[in-house]
Amino acid sequence: MSQFIPGMIAAGHPCTAEAGIEMLRLGGNAFDGAVAAMLASFVAEPGLTSAAGGGFLLAHTRDRNLLFDFFVQTPRSKRNAQELDFYPVPVDFGGAVQEFHIGLASMGVPGNLAGVLAVHQKLGRLPFKVVVEPAIQYATEGVILNSFQAYLLKILNPILTASPEGRQIYAPQGTGLEAGDKLYLKDLAATLQYLAEAGIKEFYHGAIAEQLVKDCQEKGGYLTREDLSAYQVIEREPLVTQYRDETFLTNPPPSSGGVLIAFALKLLESVDFQEVGFGSVRHLQILGDVMRLTNLARSNGYDENLYIPDFGNQFLSPEHCTEYVRVLESDCNRLGSTTHISIIDGEGNAASVTTSNGEGSSYIIPETGIMVNNMLGEADLNPNGFHQWPSNRRLSSMMAPTIVLKDNRPEIVLGSGGSNRIRTAILQVISNAIDFNMDLSRAIASPRVHWENGVFHLEPGFETEEPESLSNVMPNQTQEVIKWQEKNMFFGGVNGVRMRGDGEIEAAGDPRRNGAIAQGERGGD
Repeated sequence: MSQFIPGMIAAGHPCTAEAGIEMLRLGGNAFDGAVAAMLASFVAEPGLTSAAGGGFLLAHTRDRNLLFDFFVQTPRSKRNAQELDFYPVPVDFGGAVQEFHIGLASMGVPGNLAGVLAVHQKLGRLPFKVVVEPAIQYATEGVILNSFQAYLLKILNPILTASPEGRQIYAPQGTGLEAGDKLYLKDLAATLQYLAEAGIKEFYHGAIAEQLVKDCQEKGGYLTREDLSAYQVIEREPLVTQYRDETFLTNPPPSSGGVLIAFALKLLESVDFQEVGFGSVRHLQILGDVMRLTNLARSNGYDENLYIPDFGNQFLSPEHCTEYVRVLESDCNRLGSTTHISIIDGEGNAASVTTSNGEGSSYIIPETGIMVNNMLGEADLNPNGFHQWPSNRRLSSMMAPTIVLKDNRPEIVLGSGGSNRIRTAILQVISNAIDFNMDLSRAIASPRVHWENGVFHLEPGFETEEPESLSNVMPNQTQEVIKWQEKNMFFGGVNGVRMRGDGEIEAAGDPRRNGAIAQGERGGD
């Protein structure tokens, strides 16, 4: 019989998922699959991620757990504000207009391609030319836009088409692409083919780097040759904590999302859910209080201390959590341009990977098809104000690729896009699966809430939606309850894979973002 390595993957687009699962069919492992899916996502999900974005991959093998940090780095030097190409662009979400900042000075040092290389070299099995082939094929033959990707390209059209190169890709006939149209990225296909032969290091040291730096220095960007050549993927020990009888692994500081999810789980662990019905007033009160208290804890010096060694363990210590547990027992609209991939193989390997390009800087490196990130123009990532970032530092992020282990076996692999809602989305899916014993599809599809700055956002589908009932949800802390008319990408995009106790694997993509799954095929004679 032919070799069969069972496995499943959940991702943000069918092409992304198919690229990953194809590696398992070819005899690769979960990390070959994750890398192939990442590369494919640069083609199939260009409104969310890019080869010149940044991200994180959490890996589990039988021997160890490892977090690859390949997020965006701040440049090593600054320049006069008058010289900078940095400007706002309004984006219409339909009923609300939001301002994003783009231009060459919005670009941080990209890490996604370095991450692809580091993960493949350390944990992959198949030749890199095999792993990159699906992405090259998609970019050459075109990817049919589904409704969600078409929606993203439509609202991001002012950014994607701000340059002649962008207009050629995203408005080839003079108007934006729509659902059912094919998106071609032939320059990106040629670039990936070149990097497969010459090596990904060429992106940071070769002609591509030279062109990127030349444009930055001449046209108002920050990036230098040293910024690119010195970029390093950082291998970190994951943040490890317990929830009920499960082991929770996630992204450690200086990224912030994982610690905040772990803190929220510490609070949630004090609740006995046996007498709490899903979607009841009590359930919504608990979720709202946990989110509010997590935000309160974050406001007490959290962001300033993220770079202190061992800060994560200090923040999660019983001494720090106890006061918030006692309070619990006694009593904003952003796109979130991020995508997530979860994969498990039959050998017990698991990968959880989240990447982003922000909204994109609008700058496409000439003749490469690669749009560079706009992380220096992201208000959430620059709390001290634009152009006030510390030099040569890894930016903090809310991204939180996560793995839940039981008896050192990956039980749930998940993560989400969604900016500030990443952590509340992951929190609720974990609680749904563990506290309410939901299967993974239901845990992900079930309605969610999000509390922030006195506003309680509520998706439809809970038991309790009447105004008189909702007014009882945190009446003293909530100034407004917003009832959404339908489930929305605002509440994140969780894609997950789960290994059940019987050894069977299930996967689910978030319907809010047209998430997709793929599975290995049984071998034949």
